[in-house]
Amino acid sequence: MTKPISYADAGVSIDNANRAVAKIREYAKSTFNERTLTEIGSFGGMFSGAFPEMADPILVASADGVGTKLKLAFETGIHNTVGADLVNHCVNDILVQGARPLFFLDYFATGKLEPDVTAAVVEGMARACKENGCVLLGGETAEMPDFYPPGEYDLAGFIVGVVDKAKVIDGKSIEPGDVVLGIPSNGLQTNGYSLARKLFFEVGGYTADSYLDELGMTVGDALLATHQSFLPQIGPLLDSGVIKGLAHITGGGFLENIPRILPEGVGVEINRGTWPEIPIFGLMQKLGNVSDHEMFRTFNMGIGMVVICSEGDAKQIQDSVACHKIGRLLSGDKKVQLDL
Repeated sequence: MTKPISYADAGVSIDNANRAVAKIREYAKSTFNERTLTEIGSFGGMFSGAFPEMADPILVASADGVGTKLKLAFETGIHNTVGADLVNHCVNDILVQGARPLFFLDYFATGKLEPDVTAAVVEGMARACKENGCVLLGGETAEMPDFYPPGEYDLAGFIVGVVDKAKVIDGKSIEPGDVVLGIPSNGLQTNGYSLARKLFFEVGGYTADSYLDELGMTVGDALLATHQSFLPQIGPLLDSGVIKGLAHITGGGFLENIPRILPEGVGVEINRGTWPEIPIFGLMQKLGNVSDHEMFRTFNMGIGMVVICSEGDAKQIQDSVACHKIGRLLSGDKKVQLDL
C-alpha cells in the first residue's frame, strides 16, 4: 500500500506557517489605528478611506524591494533591519509627491519557512510602520521548496499614502535659479549593493566581520545601516508650500533620480564637496577605481533626499531640516551636471 503523501512531504509546512503568523500577528496589531477595519488573517485588509480633513484626497501607491542587501542579512544572521529598510524606502518614495503613508503590505517568500527569521523581518517592518504612523495592514508569507537557496528569502513591500490634491508636490514650478538642498543619508540605503558587495568581498577580500578603521565599524555593520525615513524631517514642511520638488536618491543615484522631477527646459548642477561624504563611498571608489560618473549613477553619495526650492525659501527649510545647499537649477535639458 502506498504511503500517504502530505504537503509537508513536498516541503511545505502549514504548521510552521501558522507559527510564523502567530508571531507576526502581534507585531502587525501593534501598528493598527482607528482606520484599521480588519484583523491579520483576513483575505484582504480593510482600511477606512474617509478623509474629511481633505478637500480632494489623492491616493499615492508604490512598491519596492530590498534587493541584494538581503545577502548581508543572510551572511550576518541579522534579519530585523531589512524589514525597516523596506518600509522606509517605500515611505520615502511616496513622500516625494507630498503623501503621508496610510498602510503597508509585505510579501515574504522563502524555500523553507523559519518562523523566527520571518518574525524578525516582520518585527523590523512593524517598528518602521509605527515610527512612520503607518499601519501594517497585511501581507503574504509564501513557502516554496526548491525555489530559493537554503537560508534565503525575498522581500517586497507595497505602500499606500494620501495627499490633498492642492498640496501635491510635482516639480512643475521648478525653474532656473532655484536651489538644491541635500538631506544626508546614513549609508547606502537600499541601492547599489551588487556593486558594493563586489567591491568589498571580491576586490577588497573583506568579510562582513572585517573591521575597517576608515569606516569605524565592520563592513557588515556599515552595509546594514538602516535606510532611514525622511518623513520626520520633511513632514512638517509638506503643508508649507515651500517645497517645489523632492527626489529620493535610490537606484540610479543623482543622475537618474533628479531628472524625474524636472520640467522641460530645466537642468541641475550638483557641486561635489558641498556636503560631507560618508567614508564608505570614498573607500568603495578607491577599492575599484570606480569613475565619478559611475559612483553618482549608482550610489546616493551621502545624500538620501534632494529638496528643490526657491532661493528665498531655502533658509526656512534649512532652519527646519539638517541639510546642505548642494546645487542650483539651470536652463537645460533635464540633465544633471556634476561639478567635481
